[in-house]
Amino acid sequence: MPTAQEFADEFERRFGARPQVFRAPGRVNLIGEHTDYNEGFILPAALEYETWAAAVPRSDRKLIIHSRARNETRSFDLDAVSPQPLGDWTDYVYGTALTLERAGHRLTGADMMITSSVPIGAGLSSSAALEVSIGYALVSTAGISLDPVSLALTCQKAENDYVGMRCGIMDQYISCLGVAGHALLIDCRTLESRQVPIDAGVRIVVSNSMVHHQLAGGANEYNARRAACEEGVRLLQPALPAITALRDVTPELLEVHKGLLPELVYRRCRHIVTENARVLAAETALSGGDVVRFGDLMDQSHVSMRDDYEISCAEVDILVDLARKLPGVYGSRMTGGGFGGCTVSLVAADAVGAFIPALRNAYQTATGLVSTIFACSPGAGVGRLSV
Repeated sequence: MPTAQEFADEFERRFGARPQVFRAPGRVNLIGEHTDYNEGFILPAALEYETWAAAVPRSDRKLIIHSRARNETRSFDLDAVSPQPLGDWTDYVYGTALTLERAGHRLTGADMMITSSVPIGAGLSSSAALEVSIGYALVSTAGISLDPVSLALTCQKAENDYVGMRCGIMDQYISCLGVAGHALLIDCRTLESRQVPIDAGVRIVVSNSMVHHQLAGGANEYNARRAACEEGVRLLQPALPAITALRDVTPELLEVHKGLLPELVYRRCRHIVTENARVLAAETALSGGDVVRFGDLMDQSHVSMRDDYEISCAEVDILVDLARKLPGVYGSRMTGGGFGGCTVSLVAADAVGAFIPALRNAYQTATGLVSTIFACSPGAGVGRLSV
């Protein structure tokens, strides 16, 4: 990544004007996987990795967007009739602009340039960081005031309706509302959140498996998991008429009525209802400084994702198992949508220096892959950079 000053200078050389520069972070989810689209609970934190969008307004309704990573420039017309997704990175950009427009926010055209340090395909939500940085840049450039929850919902809708990924609200919400030094306990039904401080004696360590099984995973498998949850609610409603989402089903109720569900749907639902319970227990543990309990809940979460939701893979399981055996580790789990990507571990601060090379070496020996591993502190949500 360049510095913000270098990024603005590069933009000025390309477009001939001095831009405003906006940033939005990726995220790591400490616990609560796939519960967001079931109106449940999640506990993510914003990352120091982020996407930047530089922008200046145009006098017409064109969006001219340059990607530094791809070294390509694309052009879009905000007044185009019946625009269609192209199946590439521009869908996140143009989809966000169109969704803002359809929500009644009249945008100006803009010259834009983007760059990012969020790893793509690693489960750290590079897509939401792109959407939120673009969305914030567009409304700011147009002089529109939009509260962060509304921005998050707009970016989620763009990904749902234009890109075609039926994601929940987590990624966009934490990218908009992250708080430095804290995780957020987010209620995905009410969209209310509580700040949860991260104990100063521990660090969040993210490890990239360096695999992303697109053929096995991707949007189709993600959407299939969501469909199974919706089917579970439909089949449970005759016995539990008050429920509208798996958020309303406790683990005890699910066990009583499991006979109403096919085995696969039951296991998908079991992950969600037990994961919701784990998230609430994890908030209590973290708030009280009980990192041992928190780590145990992380471990339980990974087993549930691996066995009931079936969104892990061999390399990620190896990375988690290796991490758990190292000194100073309280817990480790897959994070993100699944089928590859990253793990997150909670590690004693004084053990991190030895933990990172030990895990990297052990994983390379086991798989031949060299993991990118970094310790991080929770960062802030979307904002503007000084240039």
